Amino acid sequence: MGLLSEGSPLSWEDTKKHADHVRKHGIRQFINMYRKLKDMKKDVLYWGDEVEYMLVKFDDEKKTARLRLDADRVLAILQQQEKETPHDHPSTWRPEYASYMVEGTPGKPYGGLFAHFNVVEANMKLRREEIQKCLGPNEVPLSLTSYPRTGSGVFSDPPTYTDPANSASRSLFYPDQVVFLGHPRFLTLTRNIRERREEKVCINIPVFKDTNTKSPFVEDYLPLKDDGEGAAAALPDHIYMDCMGFGMGCSCLQVTFQACNIDEARYLYDQLTPLCPILLALSAASPVYRGHLADIDARWTVISQSVDDRTKEERGEKELKNNKYRITKSRYDSIDSYLMEMNEAYNDVELCIDQDLCNELQEAGIDRTMSRHIAHLFIRDPISLFSEKVNQDDSSDTDHFENIQSTNWQTMRFKPPPPNSDIGWRVEFRPMEVQLSDFENAAYTVFIVLLTRVILTYNLNLVVPISKVDENLKTAHQRDAVLDGKFNFRKELFTECSPEEIAKCMAKGCPRQKCECMDDEYQQMSINDIINGNGEFPGLIPLIEKYIASLDTDVDTCCTITNYLKFISKKASGELKTTSKWIREFIHNHPAYKHDSVVSETINYDLLKMCTQISTGEISSPLVQPTVSSKTTDDIPTAMSKAEGYLNEKNTRSRTTNGLRS
Repeated sequence: MGLLSEGSPLSWEDTKKHADHVRKHGIRQFINMYRKLKDMKKDVLYWGDEVEYMLVKFDDEKKTARLRLDADRVLAILQQQEKETPHDHPSTWRPEYASYMVEGTPGKPYGGLFAHFNVVEANMKLRREEIQKCLGPNEVPLSLTSYPRTGSGVFSDPPTYTDPANSASRSLFYPDQVVFLGHPRFLTLTRNIRERREEKVCINIPVFKDTNTKSPFVEDYLPLKDDGEGAAAALPDHIYMDCMGFGMGCSCLQVTFQACNIDEARYLYDQLTPLCPILLALSAASPVYRGHLADIDARWTVISQSVDDRTKEERGEKELKNNKYRITKSRYDSIDSYLMEMNEAYNDVELCIDQDLCNELQEAGIDRTMSRHIAHLFIRDPISLFSEKVNQDDSSDTDHFENIQSTNWQTMRFKPPPPNSDIGWRVEFRPMEVQLSDFENAAYTVFIVLLTRVILTYNLNLVVPISKVDENLKTAHQRDAVLDGKFNFRKELFTECSPEEIAKCMAKGCPRQKCECMDDEYQQMSINDIINGNGEFPGLIPLIEKYIASLDTDVDTCCTITNYLKFISKKASGELKTTSKWIREFIHNHPAYKHDSVVSETINYDLLKMCTQISTGEISSPLVQPTVSSKTTDDIPTAMSKAEGYLNEKNTRSRTTNGLRS
């Protein structure tokens, strides 16, 4: 969601005038924050998930399923309990980009005990029920990554219509009224991204070529009042989209972890980075865009293109004249550098930085690796600024820093503690696609949380060169990447290429990005090998099982975790389909499908009806098939109270005793 400042949004021209001011003071705010909080320590792990839901309205007579534009009203009801009982509420609700979206998180973060794993799924179920109570007849909340017919004809309720000549996005397909209008941030971002880019955003996704798909696949946009820009931007055999909403209107599952200190946060950031493409492919759930089957399974590239505000100069299509940098990626993409100094040699892609800001950071005592990370984020302009927030007190405010930080939407996010709070240094794991059922979302959440505990307990090293992570992310989008993709992954997780070995290689004239010892550290593996192991590689799930076996864990929690791990294992092996594969097969087998890559209103209706039945448990899910009965509890307050009491009783013990490593 990002920073939600209150105030009057500035136009892009006025925002641009203040860009250097925001960067300058944002860096000073980070320096002040770093100095105050760099020694901050926490004794307990806290973590939590974010699930984004879409509101869908069915018309059973007309056989339509459309996005319900009612988030403003629904959020007002959902947030009322939080306002009335700010210290005792089971869920927290926030707006998202579109007026059909709401974002839910647990009311309190989960703590450092296995007992909290019994609460995750039940809390997600409660959140879904809370939304449902706010909705009308034939309306449901779906944890759906991508609505199949966004931008295809009338897709919202109430109906909305495009205005390519006067709207904020100028979109041929996505009306401004679909954007969440309860806060000015979202429409301001939409307008300013387009104006900074000096043209509409351009999203091209390869279409799935079925037996009756037009070849070449080319669409006529004249009936949509295209002035020629769409026809020129659209690539043959691609699904063309032209608005931020096509990406930011997708839903996802994210998990945030509080580390015990800044060093542990940096370590987790680095070690989780190579897992981002793996979990994106494993959770793939979005094979349809603008009413057409795509030849990709995951959303990340769609969002990346949807907020790409780089000018032609910055993209390398023109010589630099009015801009300072050539920038290789959108501001929504994979990370470009690790944060630990010991991993700097793996930063093998050229990092575009603001050198003056980097120097200022280093002169303030911040190490080179962290300084370069921040200076890289700050090559971007602020794209949303409020008049009331231009002048700030750098000793206490952080809005200028967060303005840039929160609009660098990357696979991982390193998050300093908020000012005047008890929250510690955090990292956010951002790539996962949201799943249809609470069981699935809980399984992915618990899996990644357990991985962080295994990484810290065994001091694992998963780092591979950043260029290989980028390669993996491209692979993760491919159709059936779980089954067919090969990913660069570290061979040996318990050892690392020492700085001395790297120094020897470089002394021999071996450049950093081609260090011999690094080349031998990773190999291409399938996701099944990475998750479940093979004869040579141990596998992530066996390592988790080894970790769990070393701890004193109650039977119910062990049963819950076992259920989740079996689910993840079967997803990795292909025994269970990804959501993307299941959606593809549903469409292919639908009697109304003409094998022309088109997902009609009727197909969409039937698909989302079944998604609803899966989400509510009305039918046995073809995506889950659990082999162990769930032991999660529905009594969330009692479970949380019991877990917190146990935590208080044991808080003087070793950090690796009787619970999760905190």
